[in-house]
Amino acid sequence: MVEPATATQAAAPAVPQLKDELDIVIPTIRNLDFLEMWRPFFQPYHLIIVQDGDPSKTIKVPDGFDYELYNRNDINRILGPKASCISFKDSACRCFGYLVSKKKYIFTIDDDCFVAKDPSGKAINALEQHIKNLLSPSTPFFFNTLYDPYREGADFVRGYPFSLREGVQTAVSHGLWLNIPDYDAPTQLVKPLERNARYVDAILTIPKGTLFPMCGMNLAFDRELIGPAMYFGLMGDGQPIGRYDDMWAGWCTKVICDHLGLGVKTGLPYIYHSKASNPFVNLRKEYKGIFWQEEIIPFFQQAVLPKDCTTVQKCYIELAKQVKDKLSKVDPYFDKLAEAMVTWIDAWDELNPTGAALPNGKAN
Repeated sequence: MVEPATATQAAAPAVPQLKDELDIVIPTIRNLDFLEMWRPFFQPYHLIIVQDGDPSKTIKVPDGFDYELYNRNDINRILGPKASCISFKDSACRCFGYLVSKKKYIFTIDDDCFVAKDPSGKAINALEQHIKNLLSPSTPFFFNTLYDPYREGADFVRGYPFSLREGVQTAVSHGLWLNIPDYDAPTQLVKPLERNARYVDAILTIPKGTLFPMCGMNLAFDRELIGPAMYFGLMGDGQPIGRYDDMWAGWCTKVICDHLGLGVKTGLPYIYHSKASNPFVNLRKEYKGIFWQEEIIPFFQQAVLPKDCTTVQKCYIELAKQVKDKLSKVDPYFDKLAEAMVTWIDAWDELNPTGAALPNGKAN
């Protein structure tokens, strides 16, 4: 049986890396008691808490954390009419935190994710591993059979081109989960008792041209490199679909990373996912997406961005045009989503003026 680590098992690193360069973004509808377990790892960092649902509800945050908390009233006040692009009653609201952050890096985690233990029983500092992933290169153009060649004890194998061994900048670090897997509703219904106890000590770069289902509950990214692409779409209240927010962001982000020559890693670190969501509720949210994804995924697989798309913003606006042109025949929802994608970029540039229109999303 897989169990989470306890707070006493979690030891903070001597010197927190990127303390002044990273924000932790947490979407929530409840008191954040789970932060007590993460205190040794998270307390040195700044938190951005995005409160979903009823803005009159008070969210309690444990003492000692440095944080900002935004609810729907704050989102409406800061963005005005552009607030229409931020989802309501869905964890997709987390991307508002990406908008208002002023840090280079983002780590986002769900409030039902606890500290996991590695096979030796040691508490896993997920944030520390994400930082290692982001600060080391990726290898999207040629697959290394020893996985991440930059990890201690690994290297490039015989036959790996020397011209590619420098790698590229890593834009995204995608972590995994012990205990409750990130399954869709049909799989949840077929395997209600399945738990993931497999700890695989591996990190690999997702090859160029390969899409993946990104999960937002244990995710880090370089906000300056790829932030404008991390839009979690229109989900939840008033929308015909839910639980595709992070995957939509992942598909858009991967296409843009491939175009701009940036890397995406997946594997370590693990968190302990404590709670399975209701599969019947999930099915109501997902059922259209389950059909739609059979057309959405080929769309992204075939998407080509012009050479003059040299910034993340330009790439994203171009993707929005292609979504409107090619996916609106699937459902009118995609017209609305394409418009929201453009609104998101307008909001990003308004709140982040120095980062607008710089190559590869790099800020001054």
